[in-house]
This record gives sequence, C-alpha cells and structure tokens, in this order.
Amino acid sequence: MNKKLLEINNLKAIVEDQEILKGINLEVNKGETHVIMGPNGAGKSTLANVLMGHPEYKITQGKIKFEGDVINDLAVDKRAKRGIFLSFQYPQEIPGVTVENFLRTAKSAVTGENQSIFEFKFLLEEKMELLDIDKEYAERYLNKGFSGGEKKKNEILQMAVLEPKLAVLDETDSGLDIDATKTVAEGIKTLSSDNNAVIIITHHNQILDYVKPDFVHVLIDGKIVKTGDIKLAREIEEKGYKELKEEELCC
Repeated sequence: MNKKLLEINNLKAIVEDQEILKGINLEVNKGETHVIMGPNGAGKSTLANVLMGHPEYKITQGKIKFEGDVINDLAVDKRAKRGIFLSFQYPQEIPGVTVENFLRTAKSAVTGENQSIFEFKFLLEEKMELLDIDKEYAERYLNKGFSGGEKKKNEILQMAVLEPKLAVLDETDSGLDIDATKTVAEGIKTLSSDNNAVIIITHHNQILDYVKPDFVHVLIDGKIVKTGDIKLAREIEEKGYKELKEEELCC
C-alpha cells in the first residue's frame, strides 16, 4: 500500500504581491503526525491556506501533490472532497446555525451524499462521546458565545465527523489553558490512524506535552530550515529561534 499522502516541492506563494513562501519542501505519509513551528510572520498560516486552496494566496512556483495528483489548481471544495481539512486559527461565529446543522451540511458537501437527519444525529453523538463532548453542545449556535477552548474542540469535532485523510490544524492550541489543550490533544490522538495524517501548525510547545509528533519542522522566513523530532521542539523552547534565524541568514 502506498503510504505517501502529501508531497510539496519547492513551493513558492504570494499574498497581495508579497512573497511569503520561498521554497517549501515537505513530505507527509499516512499514519504520521507533523508539527510545523516558527516565529510569527514566518509563513505558517500562509502554508495552511495554500494547502487548502484559499483564492487570495497565489502559487508562483512548485507543486503540491496529494495522493500522487497535482492539486495546485484545485478549488477549495474539491480539495475538501479529496480529503483535506483545515481548522481555522480564528473560527467564525454563525448565529442561527446549530453545530449539528452546520456539520450535517458540511458532511453532505464533502461526501456528495445527502445526510439523513436521524443517521447523522447518531453519527454525531457517537463522535461527541468519543471526544467527551456534551450532547447539548450540538444544539448551540456555531461558535456563538463559545470560549476559546470550546471553539477549538468544535474544530476537532468537525475533523471527527468529516474524517479527512489529511488534517491541517492551524494554531489549534492558541490561547488555550492547560485543560483545554489536553482535551484538544486527546482528540487529535483519538482521531489519528494509519490511514490519515495530521499537520499541527503552532508557535507554542504546550500541545507537544500531550501529542508526540513523528517530525518537527521549523519554518523561518518562508522556508523549512530544520527538521527533527520532539527534541528539536524542546531545543527551541529552551533557546528560541534566534540561532536558527542566524544560520538561515548566513547560509
């Protein structure tokens, strides 16, 4: 079985005529968890948006291959149907739309199959139980009055319902207290399998106390400048990004 899921080769991209990604190379296989770290403004969220096909982000060079197919020109909805999921750094509130209705609509759109209200309710309750989320949560309006932790838990619930092949989690741990971070991390671990892969984008180390990645990549000034394991993340926690920035400048 081919385990190769995502290949990024010399990817360059611009936002509003400014080059942000300056030659990204990355390979992700099924069953792997990757962490991408870097200081603010390094291009982490840009990479996430380019992977999802956000129209404001333009690829100028390089290729993104998903399951062997080049997807550079694929629209956002087509990428979602192929099995790519992006959690948002700042989830939007949608008054009047319940969590359950939103997720049922999203599931229908991604699978191309109309979701029976009763069958979907059973599926949703199953996923909520798996993630230790109260069933009453499904009847609340999407992100309306949600705490930071509840918004991020909702993103993990979306991931559980949509069952993507590749989940890109952009700053999922941002602004969370220890308990919420632990809950989100447990959700990620629960949903990870040999048939999918997860990319966690962060500039915090807190989530790494609970999620043990296979690879840690450091993104600085639009390029991945170093790859390692959890030890690399601990090194950055201790020393910061200064030395890696200096290495990038000199080399």
